[in-house]
Amino acid sequence: MAALASALPFSTTSILASRPDSICLHDQVGAYRSKAISSGYRELDQQLPNGGWPPSVLIELLLTNPGIGELRLLAPALAHITQTGKTVVVLAPSHLALAASLDGCGIDMSKVTLIEVDKPADKIWAVEQALKSASFGALLCWLPQARDDHLRRLQLAAAGTQGWTFLFRPLDAQAQASPAPLRMLCKPLAIGRLSVEIIKRRGPVHVEAIILPLDIPEILLKPLAARVLGKPVFSTPSYSVDRSALAATAARHRAALYS
Repeated sequence: MAALASALPFSTTSILASRPDSICLHDQVGAYRSKAISSGYRELDQQLPNGGWPPSVLIELLLTNPGIGELRLLAPALAHITQTGKTVVVLAPSHLALAASLDGCGIDMSKVTLIEVDKPADKIWAVEQALKSASFGALLCWLPQARDDHLRRLQLAAAGTQGWTFLFRPLDAQAQASPAPLRMLCKPLAIGRLSVEIIKRRGPVHVEAIILPLDIPEILLKPLAARVLGKPVFSTPSYSVDRSALAATAARHRAALYS
């Protein structure tokens, strides 16, 4: 991650320091209720709650490995979200080139913000802060390891938003309990197809896998070295997380508001 970050053409700064006016607190958890957004795939929408990706909940996607087509799976919904002017936050991706593939999925990259987090403990905190943004539309978060209490905090934070929260975890996490109301197993098949199995949802259990014909962007199929050589892999705003610095910035911003 550090090596890739060094290729970025801009310096990383605090997300709160650069966008203080976009931060607001929601006192009533679950107060927002948006409509489900279509996944862009009819067969999948028929099995998702209310015909699409549900807002205000934690959506857990369990992957055999990163880069199997999960971003292409979410691309139709993310494109719609960015076109409405909302922000998509990409937090701690497995590698920056994977996140950069969003550029080939019809998504407005000016509405995508990358947050780099090195310490595992800071990831949960960064997620909670991202979900409080007034411009928040969707969050993509890679969290290979998470304690039960961390997952409960994420679900609670997601319930206080009107956006969409997608959590990527490894396939072996399916044996662990999760507060996420929607959990799905994603497995690659032949190039251009993805098997999606809903293992947890509100309502009756869906026992059959859904085979989706995905057009995986070429950037995901090229070697990493070829993608990063000679050009930046991510050209959208990037922020590093320093909790002490962010806390100080937030305190100054609150003092200015009430002075």
